[in-house]
Amino acid sequence: MHELFNSISGWYMEHINYGTITMLMAIESSFFPLPSEVVIPPAAWKSAAGELSIVLVVLCGTCGALLGSLFNYALGYFLGRKLIYSLANTKFAKLIMIRPESIEHAEKYFLRHGRSSTLIGRLVPGIRHLISIPAGMAKMKLRDFMLFTFIGAGLWNIILASLSYALYSQKYLLDKYFNELKYILLGAGVIFIIYLVIRFIRKKE
Repeated sequence: MHELFNSISGWYMEHINYGTITMLMAIESSFFPLPSEVVIPPAAWKSAAGELSIVLVVLCGTCGALLGSLFNYALGYFLGRKLIYSLANTKFAKLIMIRPESIEHAEKYFLRHGRSSTLIGRLVPGIRHLISIPAGMAKMKLRDFMLFTFIGAGLWNIILASLSYALYSQKYLLDKYFNELKYILLGAGVIFIIYLVIRFIRKKE
């Protein structure tokens, strides 16, 4: 397990570049459950080590987030509310942890905050990757949607990148406790997967 973890994490860090940052953040901002926390912080870490530009990391991450958000916007715009909710009831939607309640929650958030929700919603977990769908369903102006989404995604990426960049200055402490941290993160990941499986089984029942 120790060697497998090192192999996977090493391979992942080796392949982080501007292209993969853009692609992964586009996926993160679509309806797939890929957290931005596993994309921007490692990239910012590499920039702190002098391998990447922190400015380009944030820019690529933000452009990727905009691309993924445009995909969701298009789904809401062209499919409409009724079909979106029907799709949210499919087995595939449940597999990627999308449910009608998730769409409804994002839609209520959009109706409550209006256009600004596409900006501030980028900073809210659980809303971030779905807020573009109700914006599309409401036929929000594309220009405003792109502007607010770019600003909101940019702010979130700056926060993540800054924290990771600053953490690099404490690298000697992280190296010292690397094994402990690694097993804590691995354990947290296993617990999260078990939680998802149990939740899926209960929903199915």
